[in-house]
Amino acid sequence: MALIYIVEDDQNIREIESFALKNSGYQVQGFECAKDFYHQLAEKTPDCILLDIMLPDEDGLEIVRKLRAIPDTKKVPVMMVTAKTTEIDKVKGLDIGADDYITKPFGVMELISRVKALLRRSMNTEEEKFLSAGDIFLDGEKHMVYVNDEPCELTFKEYELLKLLIQNQGIVMSRDVIMERIWGINFEGESRTLDVHIKTLRQKLKSAGALIKTVRNVGYIIE
Repeated sequence: MALIYIVEDDQNIREIESFALKNSGYQVQGFECAKDFYHQLAEKTPDCILLDIMLPDEDGLEIVRKLRAIPDTKKVPVMMVTAKTTEIDKVKGLDIGADDYITKPFGVMELISRVKALLRRSMNTEEEKFLSAGDIFLDGEKHMVYVNDEPCELTFKEYELLKLLIQNQGIVMSRDVIMERIWGINFEGESRTLDVHIKTLRQKLKSAGALIKTVRNVGYIIE
């Protein structure tokens, strides 16, 4: 059972996050300030950290810098949870080492999905050299995709898109998250770019393309 630390000074938000994560089967410990968080961190390293930026005793961005400088926490996935919504805030958080970013107010289901994705990536780094879904096999070492043992030629973006969906099997990936992960948060093109790539990806995967499902008004999922 994964252990998750929540560093959030707003008691209501901390309780909402804790309740949702506990109901999803995770162990959770909450802290209202950096001091208490550091004290517990010295006792035990968590599997994932949800971190607010605006804390009473220390800036969340500074906490991320410290976490990435310590060997024991260098690779622990960190999700920034904050009311700051400007693009520059997101850039700062991700550039200094945060793994994901969600803004308040947020949907509980989206929060859980993102936490699951972070934990899956962090706990299966070695295994993810080789990924599969149905008749699709992705060879990360050769950067190749096979369908029913036949090679499938994909562009770089199509490959990365398929890899992201397979890494998060069973989890609905929102359009915004996919655009951010594959095209970057500074991408200024239309979101239709994603639809076009999904369409061509399905065509190239042939019958296996049916594994990619559209979740109306939300995004995509490989079940």
